[in-house]
Order: sequence, then C-alpha cells, then structure tokens
Amino acid sequence: MTEFVKALEVQTHSEAETLKWAEDFAKTLPKGSVLALYGTLGAGKTVISRGICKGLGFQGQVNSPTYTIVHEYPNPNGMPLFHLDLYRLSPHADLGEIGVDYYMTRDGVTLIEWPERLDDETVGITHRLTLSILEDDSRNIFVETSTSQPSNP
Repeated sequence: MTEFVKALEVQTHSEAETLKWAEDFAKTLPKGSVLALYGTLGAGKTVISRGICKGLGFQGQVNSPTYTIVHEYPNPNGMPLFHLDLYRLSPHADLGEIGVDYYMTRDGVTLIEWPERLDDETVGITHRLTLSILEDDSRNIFVETSTSQPSNP
C-alpha cells in the first residue's frame, strides 16, 4: 500500500484564489503525477482541476467529465492532461474496462475526482488533495504526497 505524508495545508477565500493556488501548485508537478481529489459536492475539485490545467499550459475549457468519465486535454504547450470523474461509477465498477490504469500510467498529469471509487490498493497515486468547505465559505486544501514520487524531467 502506498504511504503518504503531509506536504502542505492552505486556506483560500474565493474561487479565484483557489484557482490561482492550483495554477501555482501545478508548476511543481513532475510528469507522471496522479492527483486524487477528495471533497464533497461543491468543495472545489473541478476548480482545482481547472487551475492545474491552466498552470500546465492548457488554454481550453476544463469541465468535470461527470457523464463522459474521462476528458483528455491535448496540450501542445506541455504535458498531456487527463481528467477523470468517477462520481457516477458504482463502487464495483470494472475500472480496468474503463481504462483508469491506462491514464494513470501515461507520461502526463492525471486528475481524478471522486477517487473513493478506486480500490484501496490502487497504486500510482502521487498526491492526495482533500478539500473542505469552511464556515465562511472559504476552502481548506490539505495536500499529501506519496513517499514514492516520479522524478522531474
């Protein structure tokens, strides 16, 4: 089982601030990073995804792939980006059939919303981001990193 350690904790006070934080955070991610985004509905997982894609050079629109499950963002400015939303999957879905492993092993950055649908033994996740909504509608972002990280090129 993969072990994680706390890397940082940050509080943001607006969607714009969350987006900017994610843009900056993206610039620290090496190729092969797989980010598991945890949080309730409306916590900001898609905002984080949008910021990370922007920070990695993607210029297009980023929406949660709730109904399509996967969006692959062609990124001529940098690494390929893969955005998975597992919300609509049943807990016993065949993730191999969907191709989750395929995206997690590509030479880019993979974002996974609702990673709770993955098996606890799933390997390859390099970062866990847990978002929570605070009383004043600000967000707390708790970041953990795997003890086995891909190296920066």
